[in-house]
Amino acid sequence: MPCQPLVKRTLPAASFFYLGLCLLASPVGADPCRSDRIDESVRISRVFDGDTVRLQDGRHLRLIAINTPELARDERPAEPLAEAARQRLRALLANNSQLQLRYGAERHDRYGRLLAHAFLADGRNLTALLLGEGRGSQIAIPPNLWGLGCYHRAEQAARAAGRGIWSHPWHQPRPAESLATSTRGFHLVTGRVTRIGQSQSAVWLNLGEGFAVRIARDDLEHFKKIPPQTLLNRKIEVRGWIYRRNRQLRLTLHHPAGLRILD
Repeated sequence: MPCQPLVKRTLPAASFFYLGLCLLASPVGADPCRSDRIDESVRISRVFDGDTVRLQDGRHLRLIAINTPELARDERPAEPLAEAARQRLRALLANNSQLQLRYGAERHDRYGRLLAHAFLADGRNLTALLLGEGRGSQIAIPPNLWGLGCYHRAEQAARAAGRGIWSHPWHQPRPAESLATSTRGFHLVTGRVTRIGQSQSAVWLNLGEGFAVRIARDDLEHFKKIPPQTLLNRKIEVRGWIYRRNRQLRLTLHHPAGLRILD
């Protein structure tokens, strides 16, 4: 039986209009966090950070659907709670060095890392565990969209309870107008859509003068229930990696799971 789109949800602190997404794709009574198949069994040799490990055969595995705080690198300081995320993943794998993998529709990222959902020996979903503890943020990058409902609920529970990163000021949503021009990396950003533009390759949502959200035309098929054109003058929250181009801060939004309408 197909699930019904979630249009509105009310939380104790505030009411938000959520995306018209069909996040639940599992049969009634099934656990959407459990895998519907196992593609490979692997063993872990090293934990790099909260979302990336090295396998015994030398491959690097990047967990799908989660982004944990970055460790110190290239003279950049570590993001708050990055070490806590790594230590927690190490602890979860201490007696579970063997993982069961479910590959994503796209098996490798641009760095050549293997992309997969990982499951412990007892079947627990590793990404769901980490999100539920507030070790990182959910991300949704097509075509690897399996498990959206599970991961959404895990993050929402952690966020509502103020667990992990959701208790730390550095990881809270930042108003677009407050961002320094040097801002980079993964962030949650809020702002009102003041202009919607079009280019040959993308639709652009401007949050004031200095910040723009890019939605590639190839990804527009995922926004059918919430067309970008309907967001003009709405206050929104988006998440993703910030970069700077043409004297403007930008963020690429791949899927409406990374978007929340706040008014």
